[in-house]
Amino acid sequence: MVGKQIGRAVGDYSDEIISVGIFIGLLLISFSREKDEDEYISKIRLESLQLAVLVNYILLILATVFIYDMAYFNVMIYNMFTILLIFIIRFHYLLFRQKRSLT
Repeated sequence: MVGKQIGRAVGDYSDEIISVGIFIGLLLISFSREKDEDEYISKIRLESLQLAVLVNYILLILATVFIYDMAYFNVMIYNMFTILLIFIIRFHYLLFRQKRSLT
C-alpha cells in the first residue's frame, strides 16, 4: 500500500486543479471592477459580502448540528465555495435590479 491511496491513483491531481480553477474564477468574478464603479456599487459590494458571510456561517452551523460523518465532509467541501457564490449572485442581482429600475 505504499504510495497508493484508496480509490485514487498516485499523481491524480485533477480534483485539486479543478478546485483551484474554481477558486480563481470565482475570485476574478467577485472582485473585478465594474464599468461604472462608484460609491453605490462599493456599498452594494460590501453589503453583499457581509450577507454572504452571514448566510454561509448560518448554513455551516445548521450543517454542523444536523449532518454527520462523510456527508458533513462533503458539506465542508462545498462550503468553501458558498461565500463567493452567494456574494456573486446577490451582488449581480442587485446590480441587475438597479439597472432595470433606471430604464
